[in-house]
Amino acid sequence: MGTLLLVFAAAALAFANGANDVFKPVATLYGSRTLGYRAALLVAAGACLLGALTSVVFAEALIKAFSGKGLVPDAIVADPAFAISVGLGAALTIMLATVLGFPVSTTHALTGALVGAGLVGAASELNLGALGAKFALPLLVSPFLALGATALLYPLLSRARRALGVTRETWIQLPQAGEWIPRADALERGLLADPATTERAGEDVVSRCAQPGGPALALAGGGAAAAQAERYSGSVAGVSAEQLLNAAHVLSASAVGFARGLNDTPKIAALLLLLPAFGSVGGNALVAVAMVAGGLFCTKRVAEMMSNEITTMNAGQGFSGNLVSALLVTCASRLGVPVSTTHVTCGALFGVGLATRQARWKTIGTILIAWITTLPLAALLAALLYWVLG
Repeated sequence: MGTLLLVFAAAALAFANGANDVFKPVATLYGSRTLGYRAALLVAAGACLLGALTSVVFAEALIKAFSGKGLVPDAIVADPAFAISVGLGAALTIMLATVLGFPVSTTHALTGALVGAGLVGAASELNLGALGAKFALPLLVSPFLALGATALLYPLLSRARRALGVTRETWIQLPQAGEWIPRADALERGLLADPATTERAGEDVVSRCAQPGGPALALAGGGAAAAQAERYSGSVAGVSAEQLLNAAHVLSASAVGFARGLNDTPKIAALLLLLPAFGSVGGNALVAVAMVAGGLFCTKRVAEMMSNEITTMNAGQGFSGNLVSALLVTCASRLGVPVSTTHVTCGALFGVGLATRQARWKTIGTILIAWITTLPLAALLAALLYWVLG
């Protein structure tokens, strides 16, 4: 019975992690309209699965860190009820956030669950020094690193683009035909509502919608609104700048997705260390499958929050954020540093908003509140579960 419950706890946590996290690496693809929702989700799922399976070889340090060793006594770590409580406490926390649409950190939830169950099992022997050095510091520093690096990188890449003679303009998609045309052409042909007369909530619609990823543009005569996106004109080394950037953007998002699978899988697979029959390969495979399933079936609300409600963005801005996220998360995974992919990817999006002055600070503030409450909620749930099961 204990074995089945432990497997269920690990699978539930992996499913919740996938539901909340799988789409985050491709949020810039969807937010910039580089790819549609389904195509972006498939890219995310494939990259996550590959990273999860690769973690068998490259992420042993994270498995050890999230087993609880060094944080609580070995006797507590060896208790299946401890691992079950940690897994279920973190899973319930993540699923609640997912239902509400908040992008929160599995790393944060696991850390809180380890502390909560550890306090019940051996409060006087909890190693707070290990908690600060191994967990708290990376979690606090990583979003600021991502924010700062992205805010600095995007202006540099933007200058490089202009130096190469690449320009950008807003295109709109005609709802009925599905055709994309430049916004200037649409205005010239009288397809868009007159910005001098069309208003919504006191704001000029066309001016308000000048940024890609913002509200859809109003069409002349009413009817369905037109989607919009920024596209690039010009070439680099004889290759279309638009095609080159889109390819680089998809690759960077895939790299973040791969790094996310690489970083998160061993944290969850650590719960199965008490079941030698699984081994590292079996444990990681179970986590990978459950994680991808959660992403495919339950990620829509978090996807919308990440893609459309933090900031507006174009493909170049999204690429900048993804490049920073991929480097930070991959390096952290290789070094065994438990950074949060959520904190890094959200931090990068905050950096995009800061660099472009399009950050929606009310949404960002809501996300930060969700981050702050994740750890204590997971700690409370895990403590209650361990008190019942222990």
